[in-house]
Amino acid sequence: MRATTLIATLALTGGILGAGAALVPAFAQSPGMNTASQTDGLTMQQVQTRLEAAGYRDFEKIERERNKFEVKATDQQGQRVELDIDPMTGEILKTEVKRSK
Repeated sequence: MRATTLIATLALTGGILGAGAALVPAFAQSPGMNTASQTDGLTMQQVQTRLEAAGYRDFEKIERERNKFEVKATDQQGQRVELDIDPMTGEILKTEVKRSK
């Protein structure tokens, strides 16, 4: 009786461990998806860095929408602007002057 219980316990434990080992790769990150920036486009920091290089400053808001970044900043002429930025390329899609500073 003890041998039967021992064999059943070992078989059950082996099955649980085997199932766990089979599921682990399903939760692992696939090699083609290393970072969010590679699959989802630019990060907020990358957008800000590109805009700073273009002369924008005093960032009030950088927000990710579904298909664009919305940015409130001051442009090179000192005007407050709201920008729509392409999340994949960083291209400025729209510039709206809000007020002079």
